[in-house]
Amino acid sequence: MKKLFPFLAVVLFLAAADLPGGELALRGFPWGTSVDEVVRRMGPPMSRETVGGFDSLIWGNVEEEGFIAFMQAYFSPAGLQGGVFHFDTRTLDETRRCYEELQRILLDRHGPTRILDRMTREFRSYASAWSLPGGLVRLRVNTGEWEPVTLWYSSPEFTALVMGN
Repeated sequence: MKKLFPFLAVVLFLAAADLPGGELALRGFPWGTSVDEVVRRMGPPMSRETVGGFDSLIWGNVEEEGFIAFMQAYFSPAGLQGGVFHFDTRTLDETRRCYEELQRILLDRHGPTRILDRMTREFRSYASAWSLPGGLVRLRVNTGEWEPVTLWYSSPEFTALVMGN
């Protein structure tokens, strides 16, 4: 199954809002929410495809934490399992501001973490990650390859499937 999601290993990872009680959720949708419920509240997606038994839906021009992104959500037959925001930045300064602001928000929300790269002006990869009881959170950017800032949250089950642990 890991071979079906190689792009996830490279792109990782997604934005979410926490639910009361410390549970993770994608834009307020708890893990297991049906595709129909997410589409009803988010509106029709720009794109939809099925890969390896998972439905992947994409929405454009989604505002998340003050930045514009496109959002991709992943659904198993059991419902929502995870998703990723790809933030739209045009310059290195915009990219840095986006990464640093999201990192600050995530640190405030989830606390300290062992993987925490502060962004500099060097062209390279930067990442911060939180392994939480409700799933995985990872913020990433690769300025050397001009990849977008990405923010990922995934359920424990989807994390195990994609990451292998």
